[in-house]
Amino acid sequence: MPNQTPQLQIPEDEIEFDFIRASGPGGQNVNKVASAVQLRFNIQKSSLLPEVKERLTRLAGQKVTDEGILILEAKRYRTQEQNRADAIRRLNALVQQALPAPKPRKPTQPTITARAARRSAKQRRGQIKRWRRYVPQDWE
Repeated sequence: MPNQTPQLQIPEDEIEFDFIRASGPGGQNVNKVASAVQLRFNIQKSSLLPEVKERLTRLAGQKVTDEGILILEAKRYRTQEQNRADAIRRLNALVQQALPAPKPRKPTQPTITARAARRSAKQRRGQIKRWRRYVPQDWE
């Protein structure tokens, strides 16, 4: 079953799963069963476009290692299958966010009113600083 989004399909062989013991409550079962899932996705070696790889790396932040491997831990559920599906869902969500290119910023100019307000604020501040200046006592 390949991992897919509406616009993209990630081959299953690009995703690696490790099953680890989940932390937290669960009684003695938590010490015996590896129900948590650690999903590993090598962004650099994936079939994604270079600009999508860059956006995904930036978007994932600390979840990406120095080698470019995205690590997602899923331990919300009590079964491996549910946690595996949750990890895939989260990977899909991240990739979906990274797919569209951000809109380019259009540089704007400040309005005449904004320029005047800025200038008057600077003049007021300068006046306050002039009032605080040291005045020698023998100025008479």
